[in-house]
Amino acid sequence: MVEAVQDAGVIVTGAGGGIGAALARRFAAEGARVVVNDLDAAKAKKVADEIGGIAVPGDASTIVADARDALGGTVDVYCANAGVGSGGTEAAAEQVWALAWDVNVMAHVRAAHELLPAWLERGSGRFVSTVSAAGLLTMIGAAPYAVTKHGAYAFAEWLSLTYRHRGLKVHAICPQGVRTDMLAATGSAGDLVLQPTAIEPDDVADALFAGMDEDRFLILPHPEAAEYYQARAADPDRWLTNMNHIQQKWEAGR
Repeated sequence: MVEAVQDAGVIVTGAGGGIGAALARRFAAEGARVVVNDLDAAKAKKVADEIGGIAVPGDASTIVADARDALGGTVDVYCANAGVGSGGTEAAAEQVWALAWDVNVMAHVRAAHELLPAWLERGSGRFVSTVSAAGLLTMIGAAPYAVTKHGAYAFAEWLSLTYRHRGLKVHAICPQGVRTDMLAATGSAGDLVLQPTAIEPDDVADALFAGMDEDRFLILPHPEAAEYYQARAADPDRWLTNMNHIQQKWEAGR
């Protein structure tokens, strides 16, 4: 994988901290040329300066062309990592649902639309989607987040099945709790479900690189998520009942 990443042009969105910063650092350490994107220009610059990368701040949906120019015209790896952890129920405001959909799903769609023509023409490209185990399973107390992360996973899956014979490699990273600002913002639901097994952002980067070495689509930094996913598919009603017990425990503790 070191050889494949050496001198590759890489874009990481939402890389001012957390998982995105860890991915940017790891790609740079392996010899890639990295564009660090974040809405917060100061955070993007700080990480870019640290790793010898290039800061391209702004909305992840709109920076692909500028980032590609910054890399000399070629993007080899795109990490769709920017996301919003919108909590709430079906009653969450329309604006909350719209933002979650725009950032967690449509930013990925827009990036793919921008990148795929060149990738398909040359027969190579790598799209890395930071999804979350919520995209495979769900998350209590966070309907907009859980629903849109399902959408992000579905889009990554569709890209892979549609274009893998044309050289596109797709990876969906689906961690459970990761010690980031987003986890801290999940409040009591995150404390109950995610904090006990939370890992560091660097662990997510390690899992991605191991998965790229093995050419795996599904990247599970928490291996136990595979068992939960299998249980969900094998007996949905039992799985939903168990999840409802967690919901009730959370409600009782609030």
